[in-house]
Amino acid sequence: MLTALIYVVLGFILLMLIIMTYQFHAIKRNQPGGEASAKQQEQLSLSQGFIYTSIVLVIVLALAFTWYLVKGTPWEGHLMEWLNIVIRLMHITFGIAWIGASFYFVFLENALNRTENVRDELAGNLWAIHGGGFYYLEKYKVAPANIPKHLHWFKYEAYFTWLSGFSLLFVVYYFNAKAMLVDSNVLKIGSASAIGIGVGSFIVGWVAYDRLCKTALVKKRVWFVLAGFIIATGFAFFYSHVFSSRAAYIHFGAMLGTLMAANVFFIIIPAQKAMVKAAKEGKPLDPALGKNALIRSIHNNYFTLPVVFVMISNHFPTTFGYQYPWAILAAISLGTAGVKHYLNLREKGQYNIWVLPVSVLILLAASFITAPQKNNAACNKTISFTEINQIITTRCTSCHSSKPTDDVYTAPPNGVVYDTPQDIVKMKDKIMQRVVITKTMPQNNKTGITPEERDLIRCWIDQGAVVK
Repeated sequence: MLTALIYVVLGFILLMLIIMTYQFHAIKRNQPGGEASAKQQEQLSLSQGFIYTSIVLVIVLALAFTWYLVKGTPWEGHLMEWLNIVIRLMHITFGIAWIGASFYFVFLENALNRTENVRDELAGNLWAIHGGGFYYLEKYKVAPANIPKHLHWFKYEAYFTWLSGFSLLFVVYYFNAKAMLVDSNVLKIGSASAIGIGVGSFIVGWVAYDRLCKTALVKKRVWFVLAGFIIATGFAFFYSHVFSSRAAYIHFGAMLGTLMAANVFFIIIPAQKAMVKAAKEGKPLDPALGKNALIRSIHNNYFTLPVVFVMISNHFPTTFGYQYPWAILAAISLGTAGVKHYLNLREKGQYNIWVLPVSVLILLAASFITAPQKNNAACNKTISFTEINQIITTRCTSCHSSKPTDDVYTAPPNGVVYDTPQDIVKMKDKIMQRVVITKTMPQNNKTGITPEERDLIRCWIDQGAVVK
C-alpha cells in the first residue's frame, strides 16, 4: 500500500510539472514584443529551467525507489540493463547533437570569408548549400545593433550530454562498483571510496584546467598544449592505478567531458549572456568575453575525438587490456586530437605536411605496441576438452550461461553463453583475445582464474580447439 502511494504521489507531481511546462510554453508564445517582454521571457526561461530540473529529479527519485524495491532480486539486473540501454541511447543522441554543433561552428569560424565584401560590423560571412537549399551566414565582430527577439542558445545539448553520461557512469560503474569499478589486483579500496575518488577527480580536473587557461601559457599555444597533455596523462596514469583498466578509461573520458560541459556552463554561456545584456542596455561590449568563450569552444572541439574514442574503447580490450593502459590512452588521445587539428587547419585553407602523418603514426604505434607477444611456452601435452570445460564452468559460466548465477549479471553479457561444447568452440577466438592475451576476462578476475589455467586454454586453442 505504501509503495503504491509513493508511486501515485511521484506520478502526480510529475504530471503537474509537465502541465506547468506546457503553460510556460503558451505564455512565452503569447508574450508581446518590447523590452519588458524580453525581461519576462528571461524570467520565464529561468522558471522553466527549474521545472525541467524538477522533472528530472522526480524521475530519478522514482527510479531510485524502484531500484531499492528490487535490490537483491532477479528484477535488479533487468532494471539495470534497461536503464543502461535507455540512458546510453540518450547519451549518444545528445552527444551527437553537441559534437555536431561543435564541429559545425568551429568549421564556420575557420571557413568564414573575412575579406571580400564584408561590412565593417561583420567578422565574416559564408555561403553554403545543404539539403537542397542555399544558406547565407554572417558573424558579427561583437553584436548587431538590435538583438533579435528570438535568439537560439546552444547549451542544452552540452548539459544533457553530461547529465546522461554522469547517470550512465552510475548505472554501469557505480551501482556495481565492486564488480566494475574496483579491481583488487590494481588497488584494494572500498566501493564508496572509489566512487568518491572518481567524482572528486572531475572537480580537481576542472580546477586544474581552468587555472591553466587563466595563466599566460594560454597565449603560447605549444606550451599550453604540452602542459595540458602532461596533466591529462597524469590523470590517465592516476586512474589506471586506482580503478580497473576499463573503468580508468571511462573516467578519463568522463573527466574530459566534464571539462567540456563546465566550459559551456561556467565560461561560454555566461560570456554570451553578458554580451547580450550589454547590447540590449546599449553599454560597451567587452571583446574579451567573446574571445575567451571562443578559446574554450575550440578546446572543446579538440576534446571531442579523445572522448569519442573512450566511449567506444570498452568494447575493445586490446586498448585497456594492455600492460600500461594509461600510455595507450595518452597516445590515442594525442593522435586523435592531432587528426582534429589537421582538419581544423584544412578548413582554414592552411595545409600542413606533418600534422596528419605524425598523428596517424602515433595511432599506428599504439596498435603496434599493443600487439600480443609470441608465447614461447611449450605445450608439453595434449589438452583435453574435459580440462578446458572444467575451467570454463568454474571461471566463466557464472556470467556466461543461459541462467547466470552471478550476483550482478542476470543475463549473459553480450549474449555470450558457454552452455555446450559448440558454444565454447565457436567463441575460441574471443576467448583467446579476452582470457589469454589481454587477460580482461573474467571481469576484474572475479572468479580467480590462474595463470596456469589461462595457459591451458591457450594450448588447447593452439592445438585446434578439439572437442573429444
